[in-house]
Amino acid sequence: MTQRSDLLQRGPSSAERRLVLLHGWGADADDLLDLGPLLVGPEVSVVALRAPEPHPYGPGRQWYGLQPIDWGQLPAARQSLQQRLEDLGQSVPLPQTVLLGFSQGGAMAIDVGSGLPLAGIVACSGYPHEGWQPPVAMPPVLLSHGREDPVVPFGASAQLQQLLQGAGGEPQLLAFNGGHTIDASVLTPISQFIRGRLAAAPQG
Repeated sequence: MTQRSDLLQRGPSSAERRLVLLHGWGADADDLLDLGPLLVGPEVSVVALRAPEPHPYGPGRQWYGLQPIDWGQLPAARQSLQQRLEDLGQSVPLPQTVLLGFSQGGAMAIDVGSGLPLAGIVACSGYPHEGWQPPVAMPPVLLSHGREDPVVPFGASAQLQQLLQGAGGEPQLLAFNGGHTIDASVLTPISQFIRGRLAAAPQG
């Protein structure tokens, strides 16, 4: 495993395919890293990015202020993540990369990823940012959300699905009986989506 101050990485350095992970509010880059082997094969590079801002109530990180929501921080957060993904694209092209985010990371994945030529986007327990509208052409999207989520209501992903459908997309929403988590019941369909998108990606 490769560790830098802003990311963690598993898998071969010479990989032709990549999965990028964005953690939720108050977590850190290591939060989702163990998902990598469950979702992709050993030939795929897995990169977990660390959110740039310190969490105000604990040792974790945040993409922008969330309690209360500080939408004023969003433009800088959006620009920073886009630049980081484009930098990663210098080693593994973005059309050969899938972006997965959880909660606040899911919102960032949908927002920033919708404007990039990614192989696919997975947003788990995510939500749409204020005023966000999907472009007409964007990467394929998979959503997952717990019906009893007490942190981000299930309706947030349902709203994302409606917005994406309105723009001509065909996002699938994996609903499960549970709370604010990536449930074991959705790991197989998420893995199938990611592997399928990476398999269909153009060769470097």
